[in-house]
Amino acid sequence: MERRDFIKGSVGAAVTAFFIPSAFNEISATAPIDLVAVKNATPDILFDRAIEALGGMSAFVKKNQTVVVKPNIGWDVPPERAANTNPQLVRRIIEHCYSAGAKKVYVFDHTCDDWKKSYANSGIERAALDAGAAIMPADNEKYYIDINIPKGKVLKSTKVHHLIVESDVFINVPVLKNHSSAKLTISMKNLMGIMWDRKWWHRNDLQQCIADFCTWKCPDLNVVDAYNVLLRNGPRGVSVDDVSNMKSLIASRDIVAADAAASKLFGMEPDKVDHIKIAAAAGIGRMDLDKLNIKRIKVS
Repeated sequence: MERRDFIKGSVGAAVTAFFIPSAFNEISATAPIDLVAVKNATPDILFDRAIEALGGMSAFVKKNQTVVVKPNIGWDVPPERAANTNPQLVRRIIEHCYSAGAKKVYVFDHTCDDWKKSYANSGIERAALDAGAAIMPADNEKYYIDINIPKGKVLKSTKVHHLIVESDVFINVPVLKNHSSAKLTISMKNLMGIMWDRKWWHRNDLQQCIADFCTWKCPDLNVVDAYNVLLRNGPRGVSVDDVSNMKSLIASRDIVAADAAASKLFGMEPDKVDHIKIAAAAGIGRMDLDKLNIKRIKVS
C-alpha cells in the first residue's frame, strides 16, 4: 500500500469513528445542540441538514441584517484541490442568508495568491455572485481598521477588515486541511484572512496569536467544509492526490468545538493542535467533546 493510500485510509477510519454516537455522549433531546456533524451528501445538502438542526438560518440572520460570509479563498487553485472552501457550500450559505431576510451578504478573503485569480479559479466568485452576494477585495491596507485586543497575551492589536466590524452577522466557512505551520487550518486559523499583517503572527508565536484574536471576536456561526479535505502539503497542496473525499461538514456557534471536532475528523486529537488547546484553556470555547450535545446526521 502506498503511503498516500495509507493516510487516506487512516482518515477514513477517523471519519467513521467520529460518526459513531457512542464515541461521545448521546444527544440530549432537551438540551441545546452544541455542534452538528453531517456526512454522505453534496456540500449544499450537508449544509441544509446542518442549519436545519441548528434551528434554521433565521436563528443567526434576521431581516435586513448585513452578513459577512468568510470562506478560505487563499489560493489560485481549482476546487478539486481542496485548498479553498467548496464553492457549492458558499453559494448555499448565501442563499440561506437571503431566505432568512438578509439585506446584503458580503464575501471576501485576504488571499495569499493573487486575489483576482484566487477568487475566480476557486469557483467562489462565480458561486457568490450567482447567489446574489457582493464580492469584496481585501488586498489593500485601506480596507482595514485598527482594533485592540485587551485579553491577548501576544497579539495586543491588529488591523481587521472593516466589514467584520460593520456587518451584523459573521459566518466563518473554513475548509479543513493540513497546514505546515499550524498543523491544521480550520475555523480559528481561517480568521487570519480578515487581518492585514499576517506575517507578524507567523513571527510572533502563531499558535498564541490565533487564539488571542478570538478573545476579541468570534464568528456567529462556524461551518467547516470537510467535503474534500487536503491531507498533506497544506495549505496550498500539490495535486488531487493530496485530497480525501470525506463528504462531511461540521457546524457550531462555538469556534473551539468546531475545530476540536474537525481535528478528530482529520484523525488528530484536538490537544495536539496548540491553538485549539490554548483557546480552550482561555475559555474561548470548549474542546471537551464528550461533554457537548452533538447531533450526528448520516444522509441516506
